[in-house]
Amino acid sequence: MNSEKEKVENKIDKKIIISKAAAILSALIVWQIAAMILNRTILLASPLEVAARLSTLIFEDGLLSAIWFSLSRIGKGFLLGLTVGSLLAIFADRYPWAENLIFPYMTTIKTVPVASFIVIALIWLSARELSVFISFLIVLPVVYNNLLSGLRSIDAKMMEMATVFRYTWMQKLLYIYIPHLKPFIISACSVSIGLAWKSGVAAEIIGIPDGSLGEVLYEAKIYLNTVDLFAWTVIIVFVSVAFEKLFMLMVRKLLEHNEQRTLDGRVNE
Repeated sequence: MNSEKEKVENKIDKKIIISKAAAILSALIVWQIAAMILNRTILLASPLEVAARLSTLIFEDGLLSAIWFSLSRIGKGFLLGLTVGSLLAIFADRYPWAENLIFPYMTTIKTVPVASFIVIALIWLSARELSVFISFLIVLPVVYNNLLSGLRSIDAKMMEMATVFRYTWMQKLLYIYIPHLKPFIISACSVSIGLAWKSGVAAEIIGIPDGSLGEVLYEAKIYLNTVDLFAWTVIIVFVSVAFEKLFMLMVRKLLEHNEQRTLDGRVNE
C-alpha cells in the first residue's frame, strides 16, 4: 500500500514539475517575443541577452561578496523579526492589555509605505545597517499577527486538560503549542521571507551601501544598463528563493522531528 501511495505521489509531483516548467518556458518565450518587438535593449533586455550576461557575471569579482553582504543583513533582519514577533505574540496572548498596547505600532508598520521608513531610518542608521532594520520592521507584523491568531485559536479544552494532568510548560509546548501552531509558523515564515528580501533590497537601493546588491542595481539604473539590471535581478531572485527553500526545509524538519518526538513520548507513556 505504501509503495503504491508513493508511486501516485511521485506521479503527481512529476506532473506539477512539468506544468511549472512549461509555464516558465512559455513566460520566457513571451518575454523574448516582447523584446524582439520593442527591439530596444534599453527598454527591455531579452532573456538571451540576460543569460549571456549572467554567464560572464558569475565569474566576476565582487559577486559573492555582494550576495553575502545582502544575505547576511537581510537574513539577520528576518531572524530578528521572527524572534521579536513571536515573543510579542506570546506576550499579547498571555496579557490581553498588551495587544491593545502593541496594536498602534503594528498598524503603523503595516500601513506606512516602506520608502518612508527607509528615508526616516537613514537619519538614525548607517546605510550598511539599514537593510537589517527595514527587513526586521516588515517581518515583525506578519509573524506577530500569524502567531497571535494561532495562539488564540487553541482549544480552551486542550489547555484545561493540560492543567488537569499537570503538564509542565515543556509538555504544553511540545504536545499542544507547537503541533497546533505548525501551519501558522510555516505561513508566517513563507510570507515574511519574500517581504524581507523585497524591502531589504529596496532599502539598499535607496541607502546605496558599498558592496551590496542594492548598489549594483542602482548603478545599472544610473547608467541605463538594462541587461545588467535584469541579470542582477535574476541573481537576487535566485538567492532569495534559495534562502527561502533552505530555511523552510529546516523549519519543516524541526517541526517533523518534534512531531515524531511527541509521538514517541506518548507511546512510551
